[in-house]
Amino acid sequence: MYKTIFNKRNSILFKRFSNKGYSLFSVLRKEVLIGTLSVATLTNAKAQSISVNEAKTDSTILGKEKEVDLSEVLITASRAPLTVAQQSRMVKVLGVEEIRAIAAQSVNDLLKHVIAIDVRQRGAIGAQTDISLRGGTFEQVAILVNGINIGDPQTGHNAFDIPVDMSQIERIEVLEGPAGRVYGTSSLLGAINIITKLTKDNNVRAFAKAGSYGFFSGGAALNLSQSHFTNALSASYTRSDGYSVSSKGHHNMDFEGGKAFYQGRYNTDLLQLNWHAGLSSKGWGSNIFYGASDDQYEHTFKTFTALQADTKKGFMKLHGAIYWNRNEDRYEWHRGNENPVPFNYARSNVYGTNINTYFDWTAGKTAIGLDLRQEDLVSTTLGELMAKAKHISGTNRDYTKEFNRTNVSIFFEHNLILDKFSASLGIISSYNSWIKGGMRVYPGIDIAYQLLPTLKVYASYNSSLRLPTATELFYKYKGFEPNKYLKPEELSAFELGLKHQTPVLTASAKVYFNHLRNQIDWIGSTDATGNFVWKSVNFGKINSVGTELALDLSLQQLWPTQKIMKNFSLAYAHIHQNSHKDAGLQSRYVLEYLRNKLSASLALSPLKDLNTTIMYRYLDRTGSVVISPTQTEKYRPYGVFDCRVSLDKPRYSCFVEANNLFNKKYYDYGRIPQPGFWIMAGASLMFFGFLGFESISMAVDEIQSPQK
Repeated sequence: MYKTIFNKRNSILFKRFSNKGYSLFSVLRKEVLIGTLSVATLTNAKAQSISVNEAKTDSTILGKEKEVDLSEVLITASRAPLTVAQQSRMVKVLGVEEIRAIAAQSVNDLLKHVIAIDVRQRGAIGAQTDISLRGGTFEQVAILVNGINIGDPQTGHNAFDIPVDMSQIERIEVLEGPAGRVYGTSSLLGAINIITKLTKDNNVRAFAKAGSYGFFSGGAALNLSQSHFTNALSASYTRSDGYSVSSKGHHNMDFEGGKAFYQGRYNTDLLQLNWHAGLSSKGWGSNIFYGASDDQYEHTFKTFTALQADTKKGFMKLHGAIYWNRNEDRYEWHRGNENPVPFNYARSNVYGTNINTYFDWTAGKTAIGLDLRQEDLVSTTLGELMAKAKHISGTNRDYTKEFNRTNVSIFFEHNLILDKFSASLGIISSYNSWIKGGMRVYPGIDIAYQLLPTLKVYASYNSSLRLPTATELFYKYKGFEPNKYLKPEELSAFELGLKHQTPVLTASAKVYFNHLRNQIDWIGSTDATGNFVWKSVNFGKINSVGTELALDLSLQQLWPTQKIMKNFSLAYAHIHQNSHKDAGLQSRYVLEYLRNKLSASLALSPLKDLNTTIMYRYLDRTGSVVISPTQTEKYRPYGVFDCRVSLDKPRYSCFVEANNLFNKKYYDYGRIPQPGFWIMAGASLMFFGFLGFESISMAVDEIQSPQK
């Protein structure tokens, strides 16, 4: 039967499917084989199993097809699901091609190339990294996995203990500016949402890489899909000797850790259930991270689990989630030796649930939500004295202090989407058991207008708050004095932006003004006894004015006859803060922001399937390093080149990548040196042919080759 049909007419090769209003006209007066289309779709998935992007698997940065795809992706930058094109705020999305093209050993390394993000590493491979947005601190950004907040009440230092290997990330969404009415009270200056891959494929993928400083990383991922169920399981292990040694002569920047992540989906016409569970275990030499000892060490063990449900029918849609995050932290002032300084232990449990309902009507799309979050912490150093101590498993120590608080937030948002105009108006009303004063209300509004077919203008006002962590409230040790009466930080922000988008050029410009009240920081000064002391305080008011410029040029679209140059991107950010600091006072975090940042990349393809990405970062930081109570040293600007060369085939990929090509000596934080030239090589391999996949492939071959 198929032979007869194919002999009557020329075969039509479908490269892309769209969901446009005019799509039906494409098949008028044509004979369509539904079965053939379905199998052809699976063939496309087979060729693209390494990537979840349905448009292409090329590892270059931002091309025309990818930009079109991203504009149709549903992102979580609003209470109701909207595509990138419908959003009234500009949201940065790192797609799978960009992630694959960057020379990176961790998610932290990926974010270095987002112009609004400041990545301050104390150690490589994501050992301990502070992530901040727009001149803020690492405590002011919400970190999420698949829309679930994985933040910890102990400290933001370990916020990026992500349980997912980079190879399993579909995209990263970066929402800049206050995001309280979307993500709650921890997103004072923005949010970073990591979306993991979950595709309807049946395959196994293995990957490994090795390089300088004894670095090795390897793992595997399994995808299973049958009927209404889709599942993905991945695990990885990473280690490194580190790039420095202590005064005792052994490695003090070493790293060892493992990750495991499972996610699943049950999907019907009426309901979609999503769930995930993951763990992250890592230990790292901490050099002089937190004090004078160059033999410090820290180990963390985190587990995450969540269940989410979405209805798909009816006038009113519902989204609900329930989650549990657990973190165990052990800090050693002298590695392996509790004399004279005992180890610090902390264990936190965070329980949360939220429900969000939204509906479409003649005036737009309205969403109402409720979020409940319970944070419990037990520790040897943080919190109030416990009535009854709890034993620390595997030790002869007890948890003697505790910290508990409950946060309830109510959300309202309305989205209006017209032909050229869109707007989003909402509020968050929040109550926390730790903070006096009852409910606090923070409004926001975003507006966008399509001036021209290729030009869109954005304007917004948003406000939010951030609660202090247990470390800010209670950490007390030699040279540190906490303040358990800290007030929550509050922020009001205005933003204006333009975005121009064509197949050849995507360009954007933003200017924003932030007014921050009750800023929390550790302020250092010399006390009456001559000792230098860091005190946790509400710093006061800070006004920031910032600009961000970015362009992305598709060289293939601009110059179609050449095949080597693919894409060029350039971005620049500048921040000016207006704050008052008394003479002799030192800021530990707040005043050490990136005044200037420049990021550039060039994507090339000198040979078929051979892709090269060259990336450059220039950073100019304010602030000074405290060398002694009477001596400080200002941070010096620096620039770093990275490069990645990869051979990408449908079933395998191999690569060589190098960081800090010219061995630049630089510091992200204090006097902790960052790695010099670092090179590594690796490969990934995809396996097919199980659970019926091979028989389906044979059927596809038979249909595509009817003359056989």
